Amino acid sequence: MKPNYEKIWNNCLNVIKDNIPQISFKTWFEPIRPLKVENDILTIQVPSAFFYEYLEEHFIDLLKKTIRRELGASAKLEYSVIVDTPHQKNQQPLTQRLPSNNKTDLRNRPVSMQMNTEKPVVRNPFVIPGIKKLNVDPQLNSDYCFDNHVEGECNRLARSAGMAVAKNPGKTAFNPLFLYGNSGLGKTHLAQAIGIDIKKYYPEKTVLYVNANKFQTQFTESVRNNTQNDFLNFYQMIDVLIIDDVQEFAGKEKTQNTFFHIFNHLHQTGKQLILTADKAPVEMKGMEDRLLSRFKWGLSADVQIPNYNTRIAILEHKVYKDGINISKEVLEYIASNISHNVRELEGALISLLAQATLNKREITMDVAISIVDKLVRKTQKEVSVDYIQQIVCDYFGLEVDSLQSRSRKRELVQARQVAMYFSKNLTNSSLSTIGSKIGKKDHATVLHACKQVNNLLETDKDFKNQMLEIEAQIKM
Repeated sequence: MKPNYEKIWNNCLNVIKDNIPQISFKTWFEPIRPLKVENDILTIQVPSAFFYEYLEEHFIDLLKKTIRRELGASAKLEYSVIVDTPHQKNQQPLTQRLPSNNKTDLRNRPVSMQMNTEKPVVRNPFVIPGIKKLNVDPQLNSDYCFDNHVEGECNRLARSAGMAVAKNPGKTAFNPLFLYGNSGLGKTHLAQAIGIDIKKYYPEKTVLYVNANKFQTQFTESVRNNTQNDFLNFYQMIDVLIIDDVQEFAGKEKTQNTFFHIFNHLHQTGKQLILTADKAPVEMKGMEDRLLSRFKWGLSADVQIPNYNTRIAILEHKVYKDGINISKEVLEYIASNISHNVRELEGALISLLAQATLNKREITMDVAISIVDKLVRKTQKEVSVDYIQQIVCDYFGLEVDSLQSRSRKRELVQARQVAMYFSKNLTNSSLSTIGSKIGKKDHATVLHACKQVNNLLETDKDFKNQMLEIEAQIKM
């Protein structure tokens, strides 16, 4: 009788869960899938080579102990890493099996030899036309460093990958590093922090940060001035290229074609690419397939909306850094009322400080309420539980009355849970009120529903996209 590999892995997870922080468990172990057990070898599937490297570096001792507890002293662990490589265009992802005792560095790539020959001078599009200068200004904001970037569950994977790239640019399995998420969540900050650290560790490397719109403008000027070759050659000399808001290339075929050649050259010569966008590569429209496939070669890491604890941490960090004296109560009020945008969160704090300074008033709760209400621009029509139920039912094609039934059909249960989740996060109603209005449930059921929705948001991309669509409709 073959051993039940799923049961074996679940037993391992139960032990691991008790020995590491909950956030680490959710980030590094929940995405893992067991595949099989043969000859005392447990094979697990991890979503990227970065996961394999991180597990080997931080959790291998714990993994060995738990697996040997289940399979015996001779037990071994193999990884099945899903990779998307240049040679697999339009094919299913290749699976590589990597024994845990295999010390081969996945990040090794052939190193191109540099000849000591004189290179032609190339015009730098970041300086005044006519001035030849190869000493490129990286265009980085010194405030956007890792020390000023607050880690949370919302950005842990992206931040960990970014720090690994900073230590080994061009030589990790995540090249390109593709950071995606809604506007104002810190993608630009994180991308520039990587560039700042690379300049610190490798001062000889040429690092460049550029927004996609700036890149587009430079390309247009090069076409007008017949200097496309200079433009192309300049970007192909960069060691670490950071392109922000790459979704701006959508629909611009000539720009995409030029960037395609730049991307290929840098990637093939072991240079590092860091890209940011408001959507994952699979969700981007108006982009060439050959370019999108290259965006998927490395690691795509999403930067999510910060939870309450992370928002508090962001505010506390800024207060400490700026030497501001603000009560915990005021910070909690700001974090509770501005929840979807880090930029707005910090902006509220700055506005609060400016108003208090100009008017020579103490930063009290009344002042905070006045400022935050103006920034949030609350509409006269409050979002209600009944309104949310209507939007959710319309989205799923259900009657509102059906949510009040005792039916346990899957579509009804999920619709109830989604309505409860949004009611808890978008209204001021108590859990008991929400439960009584949605299916005549108690507050414990509402908490359970929110937990189920959060779990699906972390593991099911299609469900996450549905939730974003519903939320957009609620806020229209």
